[in-house]
Amino acid sequence: MSLTIIEKPEDLMGKEGLKVGPSEWMEMTQERVNTFADATGDHQWIHIDEEKAKKGPYGATIAHGYLTLSLAAKLMPEVLEIKGTSMAINYGTDKVRFLNPVKVGSRIRGHGEFLENKEVPGGYQSTLRFTIEIEGEDKPACVIDSISRYYI
Repeated sequence: MSLTIIEKPEDLMGKEGLKVGPSEWMEMTQERVNTFADATGDHQWIHIDEEKAKKGPYGATIAHGYLTLSLAAKLMPEVLEIKGTSMAINYGTDKVRFLNPVKVGSRIRGHGEFLENKEVPGGYQSTLRFTIEIEGEDKPACVIDSISRYYI
């Protein structure tokens, strides 16, 4: 794991192109997928029916795209810490793409690159292109242009 620490939000200025990460590898388990399915009500067979999924297009159950996306909230703090804030918020995303399914049993990790940093009323806003990769795969699972605000 590689953690980048930014001492204060204003230090983000001029950091476009700075790469952060990668995080630790984490395994995508069937239990995590089933829990997400229960939380969202999305019980499509490709996610939860292991026997049927073995005969499906991926040969195994796969994580929901939105589960993979939501794991950015776990992986980002492993690679980036912004100190000196009174509050930090997830402001949204500009773009999200699901490029490769995450099969249950595979491992994922995340890394990022700052695209834009700017001052906003009360603090600073950054856009981080966060990529969630799958171990042993050429194509990533998910690419997110994640926008965060750091208030002073």
